[in-house]
Amino acid sequence: MIDSYDGVVFDLDGTIVDLDVDWAAVASDVAAVYDDAGVGADGRGLWAMLEDAEEHGIRDRVEATIADHERDGARTSTRLPSGDDLATVEPVAVCSLNCETACRIALKTHDLDDHVAAVVGRDTVATHKPDPEPLLAAIDRIGVAPDGALFVGDSERDAVTARRAGVDYADVSELRR
Repeated sequence: MIDSYDGVVFDLDGTIVDLDVDWAAVASDVAAVYDDAGVGADGRGLWAMLEDAEEHGIRDRVEATIADHERDGARTSTRLPSGDDLATVEPVAVCSLNCETACRIALKTHDLDDHVAAVVGRDTVATHKPDPEPLLAAIDRIGVAPDGALFVGDSERDAVTARRAGVDYADVSELRR
């Protein structure tokens, strides 16, 4: 299936690796950044806090807090079966809601970095998934037209991103059927 496309873009966490991240702890640490800045997090989830951080002038600290957890979790991540699929097609890119450095660490940890021509993380371009910009940037970096690319992910956010970008989408669970 994936070899019928001109290029394939994979999501990272939950798709080719499982980052060893306690997301509840990350959210708690980000809420602490809000508290330190005198801003109430008001029970918002992690990604909502990231979205709102700019308006409170704490975006850099929130981003750094999340990225620290992601980089640590990338070093102790688990390779998933689709990591094997990634190594069989080209060109390949990664488009992730995780920071670019964590993506690169996870790929290197699992000897997949030589198979990936481009990595676009949440901090690589101005927007992040489900905005189509990161996916389109990843596709552009591997020299493929959107209508010749496949995006492989594991979430509704990934599916929405693909739809908004005009790119075919496959849930990672479909690859092993």
